[in-house]
Amino acid sequence: MDATRPWTDRTGLLTLPGGATVRGRRIAAAASPADFALLLAPGPDPAWPARRIRWPDFWLPLDRADALYALREAWRRAYAGERIEVACHGGVGRTGTALAALAVLDGLDPAQAVAWVRARYHPRAVETPWQRRWLRGVD
Repeated sequence: MDATRPWTDRTGLLTLPGGATVRGRRIAAAASPADFALLLAPGPDPAWPARRIRWPDFWLPLDRADALYALREAWRRAYAGERIEVACHGGVGRTGTALAALAVLDGLDPAQAVAWVRARYHPRAVETPWQRRWLRGVD
């Protein structure tokens, strides 16, 4: 891993409030290499290191502690200069919720994080009321 390599494709890139850049995408979408992927749905594994969270579509992670640990790891890696991506089947609901969680870890209030990720990543990010509520427990 070379943390100094820039992204070769800017699709799905999101700069967190504190300045680290992460990428959101659909798991099946072709993508330029990342240094680490946080995968939120079944699907093909990328050619780079990845960690999978069991997170049903339209719902919440099945293991809250594991999901929060993985999100904190992704956040730390992003601030260490690694190219981090978050991906689910559609690249919207679970991915948007995880990206909003990274923004909460970065200091945004959960409600602000939802509006922030919808404005900068996808207008339907964080699709369900329970996903919005789940963000209140991110710390």
